[in-house]
Amino acid sequence: MTDTSHARALSGTGVSAPQTVHANLTAPGLTTHALRRGEGRLSADGAFIAVTGQHTGRSVQDKFVADDPEVTQEIWWGKVNQKLDPAKFESFTTRVRDYLGGREELFTQDLYAGADPEHRIKVRLVTPNAWHAMFARNMFIRPPVEELAGFEPDYVILHAPEMEANPATDGGREGSSTLIALSFAKKVIAIAGTSYAGEIKKSIFTVMNWLLPAKGVLPMHCSANVGKGGDTALFFGLSGTGKTTLSSDPERALIGDDEHGWSPKGVFNFEGGCYAKVIKLSKEAEPQIWNASHRFGAVLENVVADERGVLDLDNGSLTENTRSCYPIEFIPNTVPGGMAGLPKNVVMLTADAFGVLPPISKLTPAQAMYHFMSGYTAKVAGTEKGLGKEPQATFSTCFGAPFLPRHPETYGRMLAELIEKHGAQVWLVNTGWTGGAYGTGQRMSIKHTRALLRAALDGSLAKVEFVQEPFFGLAIPKTLEGVPSEVLNPRDSWADKAAYDRTAKDLQSRFEKNFETFAGAVSEDVKKAAIKAAA
Repeated sequence: MTDTSHARALSGTGVSAPQTVHANLTAPGLTTHALRRGEGRLSADGAFIAVTGQHTGRSVQDKFVADDPEVTQEIWWGKVNQKLDPAKFESFTTRVRDYLGGREELFTQDLYAGADPEHRIKVRLVTPNAWHAMFARNMFIRPPVEELAGFEPDYVILHAPEMEANPATDGGREGSSTLIALSFAKKVIAIAGTSYAGEIKKSIFTVMNWLLPAKGVLPMHCSANVGKGGDTALFFGLSGTGKTTLSSDPERALIGDDEHGWSPKGVFNFEGGCYAKVIKLSKEAEPQIWNASHRFGAVLENVVADERGVLDLDNGSLTENTRSCYPIEFIPNTVPGGMAGLPKNVVMLTADAFGVLPPISKLTPAQAMYHFMSGYTAKVAGTEKGLGKEPQATFSTCFGAPFLPRHPETYGRMLAELIEKHGAQVWLVNTGWTGGAYGTGQRMSIKHTRALLRAALDGSLAKVEFVQEPFFGLAIPKTLEGVPSEVLNPRDSWADKAAYDRTAKDLQSRFEKNFETFAGAVSEDVKKAAIKAAA
C-alpha cells in the first residue's frame, strides 16, 4: 500500500501509519490474516471462532463519556454515563493513537450506521486485529465500493483491545485496565483493555441514541419485521426475552434484529448484520440463526468447539453469553435496504420468571409509556454470577438504559407521541414462565407465543373479548383459538392460587419501587397507569 493509500485509510483518525494498513478487506482476506496472526480458528463449517479472554460481555462500569462543555447539559449523567475529564480523554486517546501507530500492521473498515441515507453516519474503525475488523464489517452496513474512494468518517473508533488503560493518567475506574471512552464533541470512541467485540457495536448505538432525537427520529433497542401486507412490527426486549427469535419469523421479512430508528417516514435498521446469543441454540427451534452461524463469514465469540471444529452450542464453560455475528443477508427473507413503513404494532417482550404476567395483554398509550420506561424482565437464577435461588427482577428503562446518553424521558416522550400520532397498537408479551415461578412452573410454550403474536399482528386478536386482570391492570384476551384459556389468565394456570397472589403482590411492589426512579418525568395519565402494590 502506498503512502497515499495509508493516509487515506487513516484520514481523520489521528493515527500515524505503521508499516502495513489493510483497508476494507472482505471476509476471505480478513479470515486469512486472522488465521495467520493466530487470532482464532475455523469451525468445521468455516465460521471464525474467537475467544475474548477475561471480558466475555460489556464492561458497563468502564464506560465513560467526555464532559465536553458544549454537550454537558444534555447528557444523562450517572452510572450509565460516567463523566470523564476532557483533558483525561485527550490524554487517553493520544496514548491509544500512539499505541496503534506503533503496531506493525493495522486493519481499517469504513462503514455506515443507519440504512436511511438521510440519517446515517460514516464510521471508520482502526484496529490491530483482523477478526475485530471482520466483526465490524459483518455488524454495520457495507458501502458500495464506489463510495469508499471519497469516504471521510463522521465518527472514528480507535480500538486497542490489548492495550491497558491507566486510570491515573487516562481517567476511568480505579483499579481497572479497561476503558471505553466516548466524546460527542470530538466524535471519537476509544476502546482499550477488552477484546469483547460487542463494545464496538454498542458504542455506535450510543452515538445514534445521541444524534437522532435532535433530528426528530426515535432510536430504539428493538428488532423489527414486516408482513406481506406491508405492516411493520417492532419488538422491544432485554436479553433472553426472545427478541431475535420472535422477529425471525418465516412468514414475515426481517428488517433487523437489534437497533432501529423510527422516523416520520418509517422504520430503518442501524446495522447490516446480526449479533445473536447462541447458548443452547436449537436447529429445530431457530433454524435461521443456526444456519447463519454454521457457515464461512460468521464470527463466533467464546463458542466452544472440539478438535475437529464441531460446535458445542450447549457448552457455556467460557460464558453463557456466547455470540454469533453474521451479515443480515445470511438470514433468508430480509427487507432489502433495511427500511420499511410506519409501525402498526409495537411488542414489548418480558421473560417473567415469577410466572405471574399474562402471555399477552393489550396496552393503552399510557400503559405503553409506563412499561417502556420500566423495561422489565426477570433473570433466572444460575444464568449469571451472583444470582441466588429466586428470580431477580431487572428494570432497564426504554429496554436499553446502558446505551442512552440523553435522559430516558426524551425517548419515552418521543415513543408516546409516535404511538399516538400513528395509531400503533402496543402489546405486552410474557415469554417467561406460566403455572408457577421458575422452579415450579414451566417456560411459556413458543407455539402459544407465536400463535398469540400472529393473531396480534394480523389484527384478529383485537376482535376478541378482553377482560382486565386485577393485579397489574392489564387487558387480556378471554379466549383465542389454539391457546388454552387457562394459559391466557396466568392465575388460572397456577395450582396454588394463594401462592400466585403472594407472588403477584411481590412483583407489584417491585414495579412500584422502580417507578420512583422516573415518576417525576411522566404525565398524570402515566402515573395513573402505573402498577401499585396492593394495600
